[in-house]
Amino acid sequence: MTETKGYFGQFGGSFVPEPIQALLDELEVTFEKYKDDPEFLNEYRHYLADYSGRETPLYFAESLTQHLGGAKIYLKREDLNHLGSHKLNNVLGQILLAKRMGKTRVIAETGAGQHGVATAAAAAKFGMKCDVYMGAEDVERQRLNVFRMELLGAKVVSVEDGLKTLKEATTAAIQSWVAEIENVFYVIGSAVGPHPYPSMVKDFQSVIGSEARRQIESLGKHADHVVACVGGGSNAIGIFSGFLNDKTTKLYGIEAGGHGITTDMHAATLTLGKEGIIHGMKTYVLQNKYGQISPVHSISAGLDYPGVGPEHAHLFETGRVSYEAITDNEAMEALIFTTRKEGIIPAIESAHALAYLEKLCPTLSKDRRETIIVNVSGRGDKDMHTVFSILKGENVNE
Repeated sequence: MTETKGYFGQFGGSFVPEPIQALLDELEVTFEKYKDDPEFLNEYRHYLADYSGRETPLYFAESLTQHLGGAKIYLKREDLNHLGSHKLNNVLGQILLAKRMGKTRVIAETGAGQHGVATAAAAAKFGMKCDVYMGAEDVERQRLNVFRMELLGAKVVSVEDGLKTLKEATTAAIQSWVAEIENVFYVIGSAVGPHPYPSMVKDFQSVIGSEARRQIESLGKHADHVVACVGGGSNAIGIFSGFLNDKTTKLYGIEAGGHGITTDMHAATLTLGKEGIIHGMKTYVLQNKYGQISPVHSISAGLDYPGVGPEHAHLFETGRVSYEAITDNEAMEALIFTTRKEGIIPAIESAHALAYLEKLCPTLSKDRRETIIVNVSGRGDKDMHTVFSILKGENVNE
């Protein structure tokens, strides 16, 4: 897809104060300088392989395939990355850029904690100070990841504003960045924010799509369908990037339907949002009739964001990707089913994508064995408190 100076169609851009724009311009110059530089790429690929453990497998899910009627289901196992999610792909790239810009301290926002853990680990690896901003609600439901970040030497800042989730954490991180903009590098975790962040995150996450395409073709197969969950959209744009130019592959982005899209307890931004500005970008935003950003809900701390990456907004508008919503209950059923049938515990975020298989597979031809790839963006260790509470019959959705 052709990007015109930070825009994907009409979405993207950079809607920020002048001091931030000056730093973004510097970041863009640095990124453009190094993204194709052999020395930078060799270092980046070295850490992807020897530190993160790439490449990740493309695993044939035999039990899911049998249960769902015969379409061959493959799981892209981003949960097997070091630290348990796809987030490290992007963090390693940004940290290496920060080094080249002479930064000694990094900050990050996090929802489920996976991006925070990845940033804390990379900061420890490269000897940088690290602050991670996290909504107080997410701090409570992701205690394990909070401890992991602190163990890695990061300072976790609990944000008490608003709904105390990802949107507020992002706002607080931006405010902190502005206060010390000359000395601090902001490691954004998703394909969101002002230019060049959406393009940069996509570039570093595109390793998922390039691997998945090569792996499925090495099996002599064609990916008919690719499914990924979408909050801000980094894992989805990462895997989609390998297939966007192949119109014979259908792409599906799965949003957080929460209690249902007929309620006000969801985070289905593309399903129900409108064009707007959030966190320095033009995209789709969940907002009320006065243009105020609406509260959002998801059982998944990584998907409860009222915006979405600008390239996803463009892909939605052009119809290249179908975006659907999965409820909390559907996601949890898929998590438990995948765990018990495949012996793989997916993150609740990834379980939204797995849940969509129950809707997609019955629509497919029984005669032609179609091939589906689902991106398992992270593992569910971090979600055990939530899963345990549900199995005990407690209400975790309030």
